[in-house]
Amino acid sequence: MSAAQAGEFLRALAMHNPTPETELLYGTPFTLLVAVVLSAQTTDAAVNKCTPALFAAAPGPAEMAALGPEGIAPYIRRIGLWQGKAKNVAALSRILVEQHGGVVPSDRAALEALPGVGRKTANVVLNVAFGENTMAVDTHIFRLGNRTGLAPGKTPREVEDGLVKRCPPELLRDAHHWLILHGRYVCKARQPECWRCPAASHCNYGDKVPAPG
Repeated sequence: MSAAQAGEFLRALAMHNPTPETELLYGTPFTLLVAVVLSAQTTDAAVNKCTPALFAAAPGPAEMAALGPEGIAPYIRRIGLWQGKAKNVAALSRILVEQHGGVVPSDRAALEALPGVGRKTANVVLNVAFGENTMAVDTHIFRLGNRTGLAPGKTPREVEDGLVKRCPPELLRDAHHWLILHGRYVCKARQPECWRCPAASHCNYGDKVPAPG
């Protein structure tokens, strides 16, 4: 997909959803960071069932570190990989207190140095909490980038770099949310609902699915 075509694709999504937002529940950069860490290989909906009680008990890194893995675990047992996530959340909270004055850093290297935080998680936090023009590639965006021709790649980083290169600069901050929501609800993994796609005329997918019936 050319840069011009990619721009039209994203503008079509933008017209359909002018003010996209993350579906994770959060109130501060810290609770956003924790929610994103918990969302790895788990749906946002499942995370949102756990985090209100967790954040009420531990709204900041000091309180979360005080809970420790054993105190965090009961709140998140309904989500996948909860044992490891409880350890990571406790550890990153302790590091935030000890090394960052209890404040979530706005620096990529510092974020990625935290337990459980990789490039995708850092990109989400930088985008949502700090307003940076980052592109966080999850399974939905990886699939969509390859399926549509928007940014084909064999790895999430290749897709990320392709999207950043092709996306008009003024759309880049919101593009992550347009794409993830589109992949979650329209361009689905099992079968894309092309008849509902506002960007279908700009998509290079060769086997578009017609409306049922």
